Amino acid sequence: MTSFDRGLSRNSAEHLRSKRLELSTLEIPEGRGWAPMKQKVAETLTGTPERIGGVIDRLVSVQSIMDALPPSPLQNRVSAFNQLYLKITRRVDGALATATSPGFLELLDIEFAKRYFAALTLWNDDNPDTPDVWEVLFKRAGDMELSRLMAAVLGVNAHINHDLSLALISTWEKVGVPGEDDPIHPDYLLVNDIFYEEIPILRQSFSDQWQLDLDHMVGGLDDWSQRILVRVTRAHAWEQGLDLWKLKDNPKDFEQARFTMDRAASLLAEFAIGGDRLINDAGDAWDRLRRVFDGDDDAEKDTGKQ
Repeated sequence: MTSFDRGLSRNSAEHLRSKRLELSTLEIPEGRGWAPMKQKVAETLTGTPERIGGVIDRLVSVQSIMDALPPSPLQNRVSAFNQLYLKITRRVDGALATATSPGFLELLDIEFAKRYFAALTLWNDDNPDTPDVWEVLFKRAGDMELSRLMAAVLGVNAHINHDLSLALISTWEKVGVPGEDDPIHPDYLLVNDIFYEEIPILRQSFSDQWQLDLDHMVGGLDDWSQRILVRVTRAHAWEQGLDLWKLKDNPKDFEQARFTMDRAASLLAEFAIGGDRLINDAGDAWDRLRRVFDGDDDAEKDTGKQ
């Protein structure tokens, strides 16, 4: 038995939503969806992959769609997250050969991907049940003021702070919930190592020049802090999954807990966007100053306009 106050959770969810709306007044685009490629998205997301290879193939197809969507080729912000996710999934596929429980790891990857594909479908269908945390990213798909780096972060936030615990529960329903000395947790941690190796490379590929300059100045500090973040958030998702598991036989309690989790993750996303705006403004100023010192006449004109 576990103690869960559905009313308290509901009140918390409403409070979290009101706080998020205070941070962002950005309206949901009329009609939602991935226009002008709604039909293509629907066809791509039909059915469910049964192996990790199928997940990879679908992510490749989604990447080609997102890269072609407005505001211009290769500029859609959802494509930034999809690019990262595709890279990580390919690495997970390669890691199956060394996993202790490859069946668990592959099944978790499939269940994980289902949540992302389901969110893309809900948005494409103009369905208000699209999780709030994914809505934060999706409605900014054409927002050129949002950096590609932050767009990728928003997707990771939705995937780890909302989807991952749900994917764990679906996987445990098939393979059994882990005990104290479970053999599957080490394989769960194996994905952390993949993140550690890939995130610095991908972060730099999404960065503007001023971000690369900052990355050079702080040395390995960014990499260290992001390793800590990955470890903490994925550990939290595991514990959150165990807590939600206790509610799985009470659908109303389970859904309310999931809903509150969604609201909390979406508020975190809005906080991150606010910080991103401030940092980017400072970064643009630094970039203009650097160009002035480099003798860029256009930079001097830009600086004079400020």
